[in-house]
Amino acid sequence: MPQHVVAVARATVQQAAGLVAAIFLLLGICGLVPGLTTEYGLLKMAGPRSAAQLFGVIDVSVLHNVIHLVFGAVGLTLGNTRQGARRFLAVGAAASLALGVYGLVVPRASPANVVPFDAAGSWLHVGLAAIMAALLLCWRAPEKIAHTGEPLRRKEDVSSFG
Repeated sequence: MPQHVVAVARATVQQAAGLVAAIFLLLGICGLVPGLTTEYGLLKMAGPRSAAQLFGVIDVSVLHNVIHLVFGAVGLTLGNTRQGARRFLAVGAAASLALGVYGLVVPRASPANVVPFDAAGSWLHVGLAAIMAALLLCWRAPEKIAHTGEPLRRKEDVSSFG
């Protein structure tokens, strides 16, 4: 296997992390744009009482949008390296899943619902977690390449005949 395959695999996981980060940045920006966010005048800083909805579907607050913007910026930064991209996808998947489950468990009107979450937003976070986990699993660490350009073999793969 030629060495350029390693570079392609590395770039692919970084591109996946960059795409996910861009989605979060886009969600954060859209949540602050009147017209894309319905009832924009009712946008609250935080808490369950924000009546503003992204695309008229997902409850948002200033805090919710800032979280998406920060998460997207972190993803772009970590996506500069293969290891950082994998870490971003792994931690991001876990965090999105936790937020999605939290939003499904905590009642919508509860003071504990500070972000705020509704069913649509909670399921969106669960879906984003699944996408990030799938992207992470699609690009496992590439095989190590020997100086000869051949993949390194495991001891049990090498017969006595070479």
